[in-house]
Amino acid sequence: MDDAPESNELFLFLASTAHDMKNSVSVLSGTLETLLAQAAPTSATEAAYPQMAHMLYQTKRLNDNLIQLLALYKQVGKPAYPFDMQPLAMGDLVAQVAGASRVLLDSRHIKLETQADPELVWHVDEDLIVGVLGHAINNAIHYTKDTIRLAIAVVDGDLEIRIEDNGGGYSNAMLEAGVSAMHGASAGVNFLTNSTGLGLYFSSEVAKMHKHRQRSGRLRLENGGAYGGACFVLSLP
Repeated sequence: MDDAPESNELFLFLASTAHDMKNSVSVLSGTLETLLAQAAPTSATEAAYPQMAHMLYQTKRLNDNLIQLLALYKQVGKPAYPFDMQPLAMGDLVAQVAGASRVLLDSRHIKLETQADPELVWHVDEDLIVGVLGHAINNAIHYTKDTIRLAIAVVDGDLEIRIEDNGGGYSNAMLEAGVSAMHGASAGVNFLTNSTGLGLYFSSEVAKMHKHRQRSGRLRLENGGAYGGACFVLSLP
């Protein structure tokens, strides 16, 4: 127990470092978005444009990972990063998530369709939910053919947020990893795909942190939906 103060200082140092890194990556991401928005693909930029788009995709992946680390630090209950559920209009949530992904979607020629009641209000931790949805859309961008759908509705008393694409769907291994994540298990490290399983673990933990009247949020992965591809489904009480 004597090392508790040192442990707390280490946690705070790691969180502060991750926060500073996230800020720097966000600046880099914003710069790339500006350059891409200003440089429509022409004969003069034909070679550079797709490379810049890929740089933006990878930068957003890095930013997602840093946000996830900070969120997991928040879960521990440290005072610097409290869990904070506040009423949020779904119209504002959709606009925020769509706006953050717009340049990358346009650079990949991917259409984002949205379906939500803009007047619907739900109590959520906005930062965490935006982080989960941003990560899910970033993954969908990598696997979809040309369309992603963000749909929000109340289903059986819960807020159901679906991110669907028209790609080939989740593999059996990914579907099993989704089930494992909800039971507190990470999929482990896959050095061939550069996947640590952090994204699914992060998303499932965020879901479970949202509680109301003895019910907790849930995450599930499935295939089908509006386009017959992968479906990332977040249900919040």
